[in-house]
Parts: sequence; C-alpha cells; structure tokens
Amino acid sequence: MIFRAVEDSDLIARARKGDVESFNLLVSRWERRVYNYLLRILGHREDALDLTQDVFLKAYQNLRKLDDPSRFAPWLYRIAHNEAFSLFRKRRPESADELPEQADAAVTIGGTGVFPVELSLAVSRALERLSADQRETVLLKIYQGFKFEEIAGMVGAPVSTVKSRLYAALELLKEDLAPIKTRGMA
Repeated sequence: MIFRAVEDSDLIARARKGDVESFNLLVSRWERRVYNYLLRILGHREDALDLTQDVFLKAYQNLRKLDDPSRFAPWLYRIAHNEAFSLFRKRRPESADELPEQADAAVTIGGTGVFPVELSLAVSRALERLSADQRETVLLKIYQGFKFEEIAGMVGAPVSTVKSRLYAALELLKEDLAPIKTRGMA
C-alpha cells in the first residue's frame, strides 16, 4: 500500500461528520497562508490574527455549505476577503476600499523570507501604494497562485477586471521597483 498524504477533501468529509481533529488539521494547513494574506491586506498583525480566527470559525460553521471540497482554498479565501473588507467598511464607511498607508510586515513568499530585507521592505512599500483591489489581486495571483477564474469568484468581479487589475498593478510595481537609473527609460 502506498502512503499518501490526507487530502483536504478527505479532511472536509470527516469534519462534516463531526471530527473536530480533521478540521484542526485543515486549520494547521491553511492558517499561516490565510494569516499572511490578511496581514498583507490589512497591514496590522492584531487585526490579521483576529480575522484569521474569524475566518476559520466561519469556515467551520459553514463547512456543510461548501459544494465542492476540491474548491476549499478559493472558498476559504473568499471568506477571508469578505472579513477583511467588512472590517474596512466598519472602520471607514466613506472610503472602504482604501488600505492603511503603513503595513508592519515584510513580504515573504510561502511564509519564508527569501528576499534580502531591503528588497522585502521595498516590495512591501510598493504593494502599499497599490489600490486595495490591485493589491489583493497581486496577492492572490502571485503569492497564493490562484487562477484568474478563482480570483474572480473570490472578489466578485469579472475575469477581465481581475486581469486588468493585475496587469495595471504589475506595471506600477515594475515602475516603483525599477532601479533609479533605469526609471523613465524605455
């Protein structure tokens, strides 16, 4: 018999039957990624921690409503998206799509610091200058690896809008992160 890792869909099936330990395994698999996503969106560790807990509580409460267990990741990120933007609306009803100017976290890829500190901070600052929609699209596509169709479902926008946001954001990031001597050159 070949050993294989337990799939998310298997854990979901068990959790739906009341196996709390299976849901705890799902949390341990996804908690860091959801937290990093929320941290980059919100820019505040405490808010990201609080919302991460809220996301998993809502996921647990609504697990039976998940139609396709193979779509767990996009479903989970949709919950995280909704929680983050709900917090923005509560705090700033007149400007719900604006994000804090200063994020207090360095950018990491896959939860590990792979860039030198200076580059990581430069990328963080560049991401902060994007609109909320652009930043979220970059995070979901580049850092989390979701497909355009999945992102569209998460953020409630057409695929063409998601692509437009990503490409506009990448152009802004390219310009912002280009070395000073090459800026303005074609």
